[in-house]
Amino acid sequence: MVIGARLIISVFVQRVLALAIGEAGIAKVGQLRNLVEIVNSVASLGIFNGLVKYVAELKDNNEELKKVFSTAFVFGVVGSISISIVLILVSDSLAIKLFGLRGMMSDVIVVLAVLMPVLVLIRFFNGIINGLSEYKKYAKIDLITYVMSTLLLLLFLKFYSLKGVLLAIVLTPIIQLGVIGSIFGAGLRRIIKVSSIRFKIPYYKQLLGFALMSFVSTVLINYIEIDIRTSITNQISEKEAGYWTAMGFISKNYMVFSSGVFTLYVIPRFTKIYDGIRFKKEVVYIYKTLLPIFGLGMLLVYIFREVVITIVYPNFTGMEPLFKWQLLGDFIRLATLVVSHQFLAKKMTKSFIVTELISLGLFYFLSKNLVLVYGAEGVVMAHFYRYIVYFGIVIFAVRYYFKRQNIEDE
Repeated sequence: MVIGARLIISVFVQRVLALAIGEAGIAKVGQLRNLVEIVNSVASLGIFNGLVKYVAELKDNNEELKKVFSTAFVFGVVGSISISIVLILVSDSLAIKLFGLRGMMSDVIVVLAVLMPVLVLIRFFNGIINGLSEYKKYAKIDLITYVMSTLLLLLFLKFYSLKGVLLAIVLTPIIQLGVIGSIFGAGLRRIIKVSSIRFKIPYYKQLLGFALMSFVSTVLINYIEIDIRTSITNQISEKEAGYWTAMGFISKNYMVFSSGVFTLYVIPRFTKIYDGIRFKKEVVYIYKTLLPIFGLGMLLVYIFREVVITIVYPNFTGMEPLFKWQLLGDFIRLATLVVSHQFLAKKMTKSFIVTELISLGLFYFLSKNLVLVYGAEGVVMAHFYRYIVYFGIVIFAVRYYFKRQNIEDE
């Protein structure tokens, strides 16, 4: 029900945006969303996945949880203040680099800077909710936030056009914080004893490992997307950049559900698995139950791609060739994500960073070269080729991990 409602709302919003701001506007929205992801991850120092892991493991150990929360609090305070200052200082130059103009775009970046503490606080709370596996409440928070932020976006679009859309995106965290407080405020107060939080970092080594992972998986990929979108704009046209961005939004609409399921279910499950046989059984179970559902959905999207474009992005006919490569890459990505979540569950920092760097490096290199020959289609081709290689590397890394564990146990 939640997934269906969010999908319907998303389709409606993307259609309205496509008609109102066109391909160039969609490209600018993509730039802003990538920037938000980057600063959110850097400001929170990647604490989200660390909180999921340690809350799941230590939810009955109040003393250790106090240490985890204290460390996360310090990370959040230092990170959010630092990023806020940097964003304000470079707002003009950043606006020109990302959007090609300053003025209203600089204002949007300044608003984002002021709201950085709110973004970090939401990251903190979401990590706790996911660690406690509060599936229903998480879904409820997500849906209500999405509905309210959509209303804000449509209102701002009507009165302020493109600038209103961008402002609504950066103001969304305020809505989300209010929704979290109203739905799960009591639960958060029960597990977080504010009086016990100290300005100390006893878990800094453990959480810094996740910070490195977050930097690679979130910061680098979003920076690469910004750079590639800028390359498409400069070398071909902003219209082509809009097509690729629109294809990415369609992809993220179904990938966000799979990522949510994996974060809520897979990481807590994998945290408790310590031998290769049980891990293999769990992976096979997920492949048999969840993967076919997503695969069928992707197949239907491809078959009815012309209908999807007409409904979601009217007049964006130039994006049709992108569907095949994007969907193939996303399916292999899902299969890979199931296994690679072992890196997060067991904090396999080195394995995660090395495999991600290879994957991102391959994607960046292929995109830069293929875009010159195939245009925006070259980027989604690179997306597909990258995940074929990445899947093999992840399988090898996880097999090596359990093989080494068996040797150490003997």
